[in-house]
Amino acid sequence: MSADEFSEMGPVDYLVIEFPGNRMTGEGLPLLLDLVERRIIRILDLAFVRKESDGSVTGMEIADIDGDGLLDLTVFEGASSGLLGDDDLQEAAAALEPERAAGIIVYENLWAGPLAAALRRSGAQMVAGGRIPVQALVASLEATENKSGS
Repeated sequence: MSADEFSEMGPVDYLVIEFPGNRMTGEGLPLLLDLVERRIIRILDLAFVRKESDGSVTGMEIADIDGDGLLDLTVFEGASSGLLGDDDLQEAAAALEPERAAGIIVYENLWAGPLAAALRRSGAQMVAGGRIPVQALVASLEATENKSGS
């Protein structure tokens, strides 16, 4: 990637998504594809790991992960920017419960690219960021409602 391409990039995020019971249903796949097709995000890396009962970690191929013919991820084959290394996969797997699988997605927020580029051109830089888990937001809103209802 050239310096010009980098200067136009949007923020890059990652997600580690654990699947309960080691079962990936594919329900979210069409929604992920829609985000890519509408150029809201660009998948830079996509990897899958499984944590065994003894704590060992194995990588999983991008394909029909569960073997039922329904969850075909080959559309993302080759989505590998090199950002995710073995250390990253091991670190992601450390967050998993034994006998669970996870998808690790590194993606660029294309929607924010023009804003990010304009800010960089003006000399601004991101100095902090974060994400509020939905569960924490709901709990906070419920607490606020309970206070105002008392």
